[in-house]
Amino acid sequence: MSSSTAQTLYPSADYVESYSADPSQVALARRASKDLGIEAVSPATSQILTMLAKLVGAKAVVEVGTGAGVSSLAFFAGMPDDGVLTSLDVEAGHHLAARESFKAAGIAHTRFRLITGEALNLLPKLRAGAYDIVFIDADLLEYPEYLEDGLRIVRGGGLVILYHALLAGKVADDTNFDDETMLMRDTLEAARQITGLTVSLIPVGDGLLVCTTAPES
Repeated sequence: MSSSTAQTLYPSADYVESYSADPSQVALARRASKDLGIEAVSPATSQILTMLAKLVGAKAVVEVGTGAGVSSLAFFAGMPDDGVLTSLDVEAGHHLAARESFKAAGIAHTRFRLITGEALNLLPKLRAGAYDIVFIDADLLEYPEYLEDGLRIVRGGGLVILYHALLAGKVADDTNFDDETMLMRDTLEAARQITGLTVSLIPVGDGLLVCTTAPES
């Protein structure tokens, strides 16, 4: 990246984040995330997740990595009142925090199911082609498996979305060869090579890879 490009990009990124301020009901969830040491999705990322949910008419969303519910609230904001979120997290404490966030935001308990456990054990149990969006924000070293499982359970024309796709600039740094960075690069390239999959890498927050499956015939 040239110095002139960097000087233009970073102030623009800061402006985008400030433009995409959180709704008031997200404040509790973001505070809880910080208390738990969780890096929640950025405000601009939340805004995009809400828009994508609205664009595909999402009524069934799977989330891998609940945290304290920041990204969950973004999806609720984009789903209709009968939309249901299934959120997986290995930490029971995260789900307790998310429940408090949902309660404060007025989300009915019938609109979510929180499943505690290892995502790689839980995802194979979810029904194939049953979900409109699958969102991944979890163990970086398991992203290739998450992508594979996500593509199995998402419907035709649905979305599989991976967060941390840019790893705080590491993916773009061609001198960085740590395990997480190399695996993320491999995952991004693998997604691009899948027949019938349309992908877009969006530089908001820590990076979103949005994958759109071929519509059902």
